[in-house]
Amino acid sequence: MGDDRLREECGVFGVFGHPEAAAIAALGLHALQHRGQEAAGIVSYDGKFHSERRLGLVGDNFNEANVIHRLKGSMAIGHNRYSTTGEPALKNVQPLYADIDTGGFAVAHNGNLTNALTLRQELINSGAIFPSTSDTEVILHLLSRSKKRRMVERFIEAIRQIEGAWALVGLTNDMLIGARDPVGIRPLVIGRLGDAYVLTSETCALDIVGAEFVREVENGEVVVITAEGLESHRPFPRRPARPCIFEYIYFARPDSVIGGRSVYDVRQQMGVQLAREAPADADVIVPIPDSGVPAAIGYARESVLPFELGIIRNHYVGRTFIEPEQRIRQLGVKLKHSANAGVIRGKRIVLIDDSVVRGTTSKKIVQLMYEAGAREVHMRISSPPITNSDYYGIDTPSKTALLAANYDLEGMRAFMGADSLAFLSVDGIYRAVGYDGRDDNSPQFTDHCFTGEYPTELTDRNGQAGTRQLSLLAEVG
Repeated sequence: MGDDRLREECGVFGVFGHPEAAAIAALGLHALQHRGQEAAGIVSYDGKFHSERRLGLVGDNFNEANVIHRLKGSMAIGHNRYSTTGEPALKNVQPLYADIDTGGFAVAHNGNLTNALTLRQELINSGAIFPSTSDTEVILHLLSRSKKRRMVERFIEAIRQIEGAWALVGLTNDMLIGARDPVGIRPLVIGRLGDAYVLTSETCALDIVGAEFVREVENGEVVVITAEGLESHRPFPRRPARPCIFEYIYFARPDSVIGGRSVYDVRQQMGVQLAREAPADADVIVPIPDSGVPAAIGYARESVLPFELGIIRNHYVGRTFIEPEQRIRQLGVKLKHSANAGVIRGKRIVLIDDSVVRGTTSKKIVQLMYEAGAREVHMRISSPPITNSDYYGIDTPSKTALLAANYDLEGMRAFMGADSLAFLSVDGIYRAVGYDGRDDNSPQFTDHCFTGEYPTELTDRNGQAGTRQLSLLAEVG
């Protein structure tokens, strides 16, 4: 079941001017754990750089005082990783660090560079050595090769050469840097914690450390935080912002605020819009936990139907275990989701989820509902069909594995085994966020997974660079 969900991107966190910077960063990364569970790392500075990078969860690696004590200094950046480029090996765990002629530089990155392979090959051809297979390392090489005198100028020269999606936090011996790509696909916000500054992916990370939200880093903006305060740079031509719509649908924590909108409220509105577009003659609304819960609340409210927890999720299960017999493997769905038969038996139910990728999980849960005695099962999805792959940091399958790219609506319904199936329209999702609909001439969000309209160049993909190996070295662990 794990490979039938959209995988979280990454989370970044930076703090400047706090005597317990590393501890604050670790708390912030806890709040961003949903954005990446493969690895976590923190780099701090107190006259020299200190780094701790580990595979696994934040709480398993940064929960001991001696670990935090080694990360001395009043400046730190941190990163939670889910790999979209490069294997999940320690060499790829961020923040990445390098010594260059102007001093040390550490960087953490949320997103994906769509010309990383092309740049990487050019750099290798000119003599560069790449220890990792992370696209983020390209940024370090571009920095080191710059002839600019000041670090900020080097950083700006480097990011002018990259394409795709990025929210970056960088750390030098005297500054914290934050940057977003020219259309602002990936999120980054600024907070204040007393006299200290914080940069992070989501406002929920500000809340956990007690920081006050100041504002979002704007699309195409570079912010530089030093002992003198915060200064803003605009190295790119002004463009309309197009943040990723999936932050509202799936990625961001429900208690975060993005673009001035409560993520929880937007997800409820997606359910409201779905109920208006695709009502069902049913007895009860059941969310697929946890992702479908806010939309199911909105759907139930608009439909004036009872909301029930007809599926109970086991939060203490990681990846479904692998057993040698297919019969046992098929029981894996019940490790994560159990039917609450008392509210399902004999009922016509509407199952609500936020998205469908391969469709295999939806199929298993529909079957689970029938086994628990449901009379009818109507599937409703609070986002449009995912028909295109992502290249900006969301780990989507290729189009050949996307259910909606290979079946029409009736084919998808038959595959899932539901009595009916409906998705929220593209305009419906825009209405849920507060617009009248999608502006096709100037889309308000990055929504290529639904529309096939990509907001940036896809140099590696169009040049088939993606078929080249990142590295000849296979690393274990």
